[in-house]
Amino acid sequence: MNNRVTTLLLLLLTTLIGAGTVQAQVAVKADITTNTTWTSDNTYLLDGLIFVQAGATLTIEAGTIIKGLEQGSITTGDGAAALIVQRGAKIMAEGTAAAPIIFTSELDDVNNLTDLTQRDRGLWGGVILLGKATTNQPTMDNQIEGIDFLTDPAQYGGTDDHDNSGVLKYVSIRHGGFSISGVEGDEINGLTMGAVGDGTTIDYVEVYANFDDCYEWFGGTVQAKHLVGAFCGDDTYDYDQGFRGKGQFWFSIQDTDVASRAGEHDGGDSVEDATPFSIPLISNVTYIGSGQFVNPVPGGDGNDAVLKIRDNAGSKYYNSIFTEFRNKSIDIEDLTAGQDSRARLEAGDIVITNNLFWNIGAANDFTTASSFARDILAATNSFTNPQLAGVCRTATGCLDPRPNAGSPALTGAVAVGDPFFENVAYKGAFGENLWLNNWTALAKNGNLGNISTVDVETLATELPLSIELAQNYPNPFNPSTSIEFRVSFAQQVRLSVYDVLGREIDNLVNGVQPAGTYRVTFDASGLTSGMYLYRLEANGSVVTKSMMLLK
Repeated sequence: MNNRVTTLLLLLLTTLIGAGTVQAQVAVKADITTNTTWTSDNTYLLDGLIFVQAGATLTIEAGTIIKGLEQGSITTGDGAAALIVQRGAKIMAEGTAAAPIIFTSELDDVNNLTDLTQRDRGLWGGVILLGKATTNQPTMDNQIEGIDFLTDPAQYGGTDDHDNSGVLKYVSIRHGGFSISGVEGDEINGLTMGAVGDGTTIDYVEVYANFDDCYEWFGGTVQAKHLVGAFCGDDTYDYDQGFRGKGQFWFSIQDTDVASRAGEHDGGDSVEDATPFSIPLISNVTYIGSGQFVNPVPGGDGNDAVLKIRDNAGSKYYNSIFTEFRNKSIDIEDLTAGQDSRARLEAGDIVITNNLFWNIGAANDFTTASSFARDILAATNSFTNPQLAGVCRTATGCLDPRPNAGSPALTGAVAVGDPFFENVAYKGAFGENLWLNNWTALAKNGNLGNISTVDVETLATELPLSIELAQNYPNPFNPSTSIEFRVSFAQQVRLSVYDVLGREIDNLVNGVQPAGTYRVTFDASGLTSGMYLYRLEANGSVVTKSMMLLK
């Protein structure tokens, strides 16, 4: 074989590898009535409302991509594309961090990071799970929000709180929230759970850029860990109708264009004093609003509260971080007539304790909370800066919601006293491990940047790496910024700053450093605006990153 042919073959092979494997597209137009498997070598196109019917199990392989068609592309006559798992059916969707299962729009090329943005919402429907657990509704046959009962019955409710609707693990749901009816408030949530029981596994799930709520629970007892709600147009976590599940390690971040509450927590519906009350148990969440200086959309909620608790709802939050909300911290409904949630507070069904609040409202204190709850909240929580490593909402590699070294959030967590919950020392959704990495749209679209999630012990025993260098924070900065690096064993370390011409500006570290994580401050008070480089050298390895000084 001559050199020219060899070169062409290598070029073709490189192109094919770089482009990824070409997948066959499979149109899904009919309901799933028997056990069915979707495989990762296909891309599945939801042509309308696709129901997994009772008695059937849909198994989805790790790495599979499912896309909902736009309304104008649907051939089945349905008003939107969505996947609905009926009562008595199951979905077994178990991805991995390296090969997540992705639900998204047909317009989304998941390998192209620039085709859709975090503000491309409502391009298809969403994922709906329906179960047989209890609600506080007067009937056990309730039609789920967003689906028309006359054309597509989609009912939930029952008496089995241990009902099992299957598994969602390492699943990312993107760009959904289309309204079938066109009526405001009738949009489909990213992930809707109607009377889902605690036999169901929900772990490592992301809802990204949904037009309506990221997540909504209608009754049920399902338990969930490692949830991500990013840049949704309405509430991130919404529950109603007697939801009594459990949750740990939940993350929420809102965009600056439109947002509502991190948590909208309702108790009843048409009958607000119906039992069981909504009293979920939640620990270790990090809720980041859209910032203090956002102009709310006219007529909208405008990022107005961390939590809105109403309609006779309870709520129990422990060991959490709430920050960057422009108006209220905890808004508990107090009516002169009818049912309200003040009664639940007085009955001990609202417990918000051992949490950090920060940068909320103009006063940044508990005057933003409901007046009758201020003393209670102040006695068991604090307005303290959690010192998160990076809070931003752009795809520039600057989001790192882990606490910095020395943060008060790294210690002081209390045990919840329930076997579902992992006992960790830190408050918020993150300690050392940034579990958002790799599988989320936040990671793939560049919000997180090149941030390591590996702890020092793993580096020393499992990986051949000797050093790590994180993106500085804040970035851009003025006049100082923090730079974090990690070494897996004791070694000579040099950390220096250079200008774009390669001239050394400052030497921040030069000496033997034991294994561990370090954070140093670079002060650029005497420098002019512009791009600078910082370089970490250790044990023959070199890592260089850039940062921007803006004065």
